[in-house]
Amino acid sequence: MEARKITIAETVPASRKLQREDALELLSKATAMTVAKGKKVTHFKGGKNPSDEAVNAMLGSTGNLRAPTAVIGKTLVVGFNEESYSDILG
Repeated sequence: MEARKITIAETVPASRKLQREDALELLSKATAMTVAKGKKVTHFKGGKNPSDEAVNAMLGSTGNLRAPTAVIGKTLVVGFNEESYSDILG
């Protein structure tokens, strides 16, 4: 992020566990979401009525929101995949 001179507006410490309700809120404000799990990258639509599949993709095995999670404009990015971040950031 520093290399692209991106300012982080909010950081949530790992000790604050974000769960399904938090995931729903984030996704409802987004128009699109990219979820990376290892090399697998999946794209979902955001909006007021997100699919269960999309919300479940955001959560780890403990039921907490997976890290890292970033809101970039109207796009939500969950997990890390360098190529996805490069595509979204331009």
